[in-house]
Amino acid sequence: MPQAEIHRKAEPHRKKGRLHRFLKQWDIQLMVLPAMMFILVFSYIPMYGVLMAFQDYSLFKGFLNSPWVGFKHFDMFFGAPEFWTIMRNTLVISVLKLCIGFPAPILLALMLNEVGRRSFKRIVQTISYLPHFLSWVIVSGFAISILSTDNGSLNILLQSLNLIDDPINFLSEPKYFWSILTVTNVWKEIGFSSIVYLAAIAGINPQLYEAASIDGASRLKQIFSITIPSIMPIIVVFSILAIGNFLNAGFEDILLLAGNPVLRDVSDVLDTYVYRIGIQNSRFSYATAAGLFKAIISVVLLAGANYWARRSGNSLW
Repeated sequence: MPQAEIHRKAEPHRKKGRLHRFLKQWDIQLMVLPAMMFILVFSYIPMYGVLMAFQDYSLFKGFLNSPWVGFKHFDMFFGAPEFWTIMRNTLVISVLKLCIGFPAPILLALMLNEVGRRSFKRIVQTISYLPHFLSWVIVSGFAISILSTDNGSLNILLQSLNLIDDPINFLSEPKYFWSILTVTNVWKEIGFSSIVYLAAIAGINPQLYEAASIDGASRLKQIFSITIPSIMPIIVVFSILAIGNFLNAGFEDILLLAGNPVLRDVSDVLDTYVYRIGIQNSRFSYATAAGLFKAIISVVLLAGANYWARRSGNSLW
């Protein structure tokens, strides 16, 4: 019997088997329903709004009556004087967050795994986790207070060490902004992001370490030979997601830390630009075009990262 005929006859049985499994797990499927509805309502239905990128959208005319203009707003965006500045800021900030912010929780998890005293380990974990649960309003307030020229902790420390004579207004100097933003992001997220890696490390078979110790491997050798290879699938998956979010250079953190207009040349990224142009200036079609450009690039990066990861045997799909 031809192979195609076999597959054709087997297809109804597969469909019946899927339906049977679905009905058998109806209670579990029901638990997933709220999440599916949430994604549908807040992620898929609003995608209809991308039509604005190809229209001269008017709130009074709506989607149906607003005139179609094709790629007019994309041409305006690519030809805007601030386009290259925005792209430079977005790429630089994203690279800094990826190159420093991504490996930082892995390094913290590896160090915490080597801590012998459980009480000290729990204290460090608790202290490092807490900033994640603080809003960016509070975190930016801390940063502004520490960097302040009036009794700011950093200026007081630098003056006490005779490294500077007068206080430095860090949040008014463009050359310091990228460093401040990166350090603040790492401090806020390093502890919480390390939870997954610690859980993965906890699942490694202890006998591997015992065998390595018998063979004379040092702790450092065990980290590179056992720990890192064992958690590599988790690292690859998170790296794919990080690359997919590469152009998400930030919004809340930049908006709150870069309150000084002097910093706009180094702080204005795609997200803040879309917010300023679309919400504050009511140029909805132009802002939608800029946002759609970012979304398309993000999808391409995600697909490329997943293709690269599939070659190593670890991918999202």
